[in-house]
Amino acid sequence: KMAAAEREGSPSLSAGEEEPALGLESLVEEVAAAAPSAGFRLTAVRREPAVRLQHGVSGLEPLAWSEDHRVSVSTARSIAVLEQLSDVHSGGQEMVIHRTAVPAPATACHLKVGPKKEVAECKEKFASSVDPTVSQAFMLDRVFNPEGKSLPPLRGFKYSSWSPPGCDANGRCLLAALTMDNRLSVHANLNRLQWVQLVDLTEIYGERLREVSYRLSKADAPSGELGDFPEFQRRYSMQSPVRMEWSGICTTQQVKHNNECRDVGSVLLAVLFENGNIAVWQFQLPFLGKESITSCNTIESGINSPSVLSWWEYEHNNRKMSGLIVGSAFGPIKVLPVNLKAVKGYFTLRQPIILWQEMDQLPVHSIKCIPLYHPYQKCSCSLVVAARGAYVFWCLLLISKAGLTVHNSHVTGLHSLPIVSMAADKQNGTVYTCSSDGKVRQLIPIFTDVALKFEHQLIKLSEVFGSVRTHGIAVSPCGAYLAVITTEGMNNGLHPVHKNYQVQFVTLKTFEEAAAQLLESSVQNLFRQVDLTDLVRWKILKDKHIPQFLQEALDKKIESCGSTYFWRFKLFLLRILYQSMQKAPTEAMWRPSHEEAKILISDSPGMGSTEDDQEEGTSKQASKQSPRDTGKGMDIDDTAEDSLPQSSDVGGREPMEEKLLEIQEHIEAVEMHLTREHMKRVLGEVYLHTWITENTSIPTRGVCDFLMSNDGYDDRTARVLIGHILKKMNKQTFPEHCSLCKEILPFTDRKQAVCSNGHIWLRCFLTYQSCQTLVYRRCLLHDSIARHPTPEDPEWIKRLLQGPCTLCDSPVF
Repeated sequence: KMAAAEREGSPSLSAGEEEPALGLESLVEEVAAAAPSAGFRLTAVRREPAVRLQHGVSGLEPLAWSEDHRVSVSTARSIAVLEQLSDVHSGGQEMVIHRTAVPAPATACHLKVGPKKEVAECKEKFASSVDPTVSQAFMLDRVFNPEGKSLPPLRGFKYSSWSPPGCDANGRCLLAALTMDNRLSVHANLNRLQWVQLVDLTEIYGERLREVSYRLSKADAPSGELGDFPEFQRRYSMQSPVRMEWSGICTTQQVKHNNECRDVGSVLLAVLFENGNIAVWQFQLPFLGKESITSCNTIESGINSPSVLSWWEYEHNNRKMSGLIVGSAFGPIKVLPVNLKAVKGYFTLRQPIILWQEMDQLPVHSIKCIPLYHPYQKCSCSLVVAARGAYVFWCLLLISKAGLTVHNSHVTGLHSLPIVSMAADKQNGTVYTCSSDGKVRQLIPIFTDVALKFEHQLIKLSEVFGSVRTHGIAVSPCGAYLAVITTEGMNNGLHPVHKNYQVQFVTLKTFEEAAAQLLESSVQNLFRQVDLTDLVRWKILKDKHIPQFLQEALDKKIESCGSTYFWRFKLFLLRILYQSMQKAPTEAMWRPSHEEAKILISDSPGMGSTEDDQEEGTSKQASKQSPRDTGKGMDIDDTAEDSLPQSSDVGGREPMEEKLLEIQEHIEAVEMHLTREHMKRVLGEVYLHTWITENTSIPTRGVCDFLMSNDGYDDRTARVLIGHILKKMNKQTFPEHCSLCKEILPFTDRKQAVCSNGHIWLRCFLTYQSCQTLVYRRCLLHDSIARHPTPEDPEWIKRLLQGPCTLCDSPVF
């Protein structure tokens, strides 16, 4: 059942009152004067650095922020990708950003509408037609003429969309990119430096259409001749993408050769075309290329001039419902049912739902669907928010015993110019809209007995960045930062001669809010919350201490539940505190120093440290020299006595050194605790999955001996587990041997293995096997290394090797 769409009238403008006039400046100022409640007060602070783009932005909604903390910016020559890191080895207060790019294809995309020779003849015929309605429509249509000829060539990207995490071979997000000339492709960043195109969906879809003679079903009328201009247009419009969006990861069942069923992850990519059709691609995970495509189904939306697309995913009574929300350039918005074959636990609508049906000529620019919990109805619901001109249209979808209820209305008076970009924080439902004049609105949904209303407030970017024009916004996954594309605004009433496009960052949360969110996190993964940890890192580096309330709250969490997540959070705080205590180098890091380097080689105990010690940032040498600087090969404290006043030599240096040594001891203690906890997990897997005489390639006895080597370590669980394993192994040891000299590799260090002849091998931190190959993987923050899985490894070892870093939760490459 579906209730009729309701207009939610309210005396306050923020709750969606209709206005007779569009975008009056006086109305905007009046609404801005109505301050929101004190509980929603937001203070935006600039976050350095600002990233300058090499080319101007292109397309609609040029900015997108992935769930694995990468920002994509569509430009006229490439997609710039900015990856945010919360680097524990850097003492700088600025955000740490790793920058890559997806280059635009070198050749133009030509859609497949027929044989090449016939298409060329038709183009020549239409271009020279005496009928101006044909010749002009053909010559001015950039879909027919992507290379331009008399017009400038189409370059750059129209739109980009991030998949959910867990889709590529490294367990991260895929990037779907749509060029200006209608080439839709899927890219992956497998080695962190280079983007690889996995598949060209435009080419594959064109081949499929050609095989069925450009008919989507047998009931369609036979396609006409290509020489007819309407048929020529139809074939182009049915494969010219407008938008594409990824679904969440769902589970399908695959039948193996022995008739056993196994669960396989899959993801859907919906592609909206100019003629209103939607192609739903299904990919098996991890997505490796063309061979991972499971199916492609085409849905007819029935919407003229479609402009935007979004997935609707709803969970009700442990069953999942999915659909596609489609918006039109003329105004209507509706939800289409999507039947997912072989997908477990999904059901769909019986018929489309019309959210807005009036052809009011307000184009739908952007749609966001946010899952929320209704506090009064005690059930989950979906909030659909769409930008329509200068207005925000909202719709609340709620499934109850009475059926599906739809409430909708508009929020007016937000901007005096059309909304150019919209972003949403899906954790709390907050929506952000911006217009080109540098004004951003924060809309906070508040539930009422009937539906909801919005509290909203104005963020003037001119107060943060000065006079700027805005071209797009995006919100970080946990809502800590707002990314904004800006150019120079008007100066003394004059427009700038040149535009410099920049991606700038604004804080949306305070340190206290970020710390509380990290402590109460249901995700319990530091990497998934990099934007929050970066706020905490910034605060500690500025203040050079960990706030007392955070220390106490974290200690209580560790005592009450003992989850390793809180131990990793504690390790993160200690490492940042250690970096904040380091003295900044007085010389440029890149400048070579010849005379001092000789002193360093002869005298410094740090030059003999292993690569892993340098990467850990917790070198065991005296803390005169920071681990970060040791890895750079620089001298810091050979002349330290001269850099401080003699009077403070005794009173100033020693307390700082003692403090650093104390922090180092805490860091090593927490690292050891995390190592032991992971060792117990590995030994549990060994006990469950091995026979008595099977060599698992894991140094089981070495790990057992290492765990029990410390008399101060008394863990009953570990003792019982080790007792069972040693009883199962009997007297078999399965030692590791050095591949260079065949000597036994003793397990005396969790980070490295050293044979009696002095050969040093680093250990895999996931299986504790020594990595005796030239090729291995590293975690994102270079904390540790891991070996590659081999074909002879059993499934449980391959599953262990898929895990993240045990110290920082970051993925491994």
